[in-house]
Amino acid sequence: MRISKGEIFERVFVNEEVNLQIDQEAGSHVKIHVINASFSITVNQLGEGCQTEIYGLENLHGDEQVTAETHVTHAVGGGTSNQLIKFVLADNSRGRFIGDLKIAQDAQQTEAHQTNRNLLLSETAVMRTQPQLEIYADDVKATHGASTGQLDESALFYMQQRGIDKQKARQLLVNAFMKEVVETISDEKIKAKILTFFEEETF
Repeated sequence: MRISKGEIFERVFVNEEVNLQIDQEAGSHVKIHVINASFSITVNQLGEGCQTEIYGLENLHGDEQVTAETHVTHAVGGGTSNQLIKFVLADNSRGRFIGDLKIAQDAQQTEAHQTNRNLLLSETAVMRTQPQLEIYADDVKATHGASTGQLDESALFYMQQRGIDKQKARQLLVNAFMKEVVETISDEKIKAKILTFFEEETF
């Protein structure tokens, strides 16, 4: 798929497996959200001043297994990219993130960020994360980070001390963790539906 010069391409995929390969021309903007599905997204910035945003949110239960895979290449300069991928894993679920970010030698003045954060709600859930950053230009701003942890017990205790039962406190903390991704959706109706769905789940 080619996104023409100056074009905006924005999509939200919910419970739908996604496999996309996108070439961006100068000044184009790609913004993709994938909620609760495996995905593989490849984006090549082939023109100057491109913007790329990739957001993933996976809420896994039981024996579910999901792989989130991103490949973003800045072939020319002046572009930006932001990736935020989050997993919430309960029961015996399995998650995997593969993130490949490349900045070519000619892609000066590029700004690129890749973040993967994961929340484990059980001792038997497993998360594997494989971020990779390749930078061949020297005038760039680029970061990547990955973290996996459990709910903050001190925050749970604090909320319980203020009259919130443990189950509700867990729900509030998990919802806050997921909300960072959902809030980046531009379409207010879709955003509201997804927020409502997660708020009604039990963690």
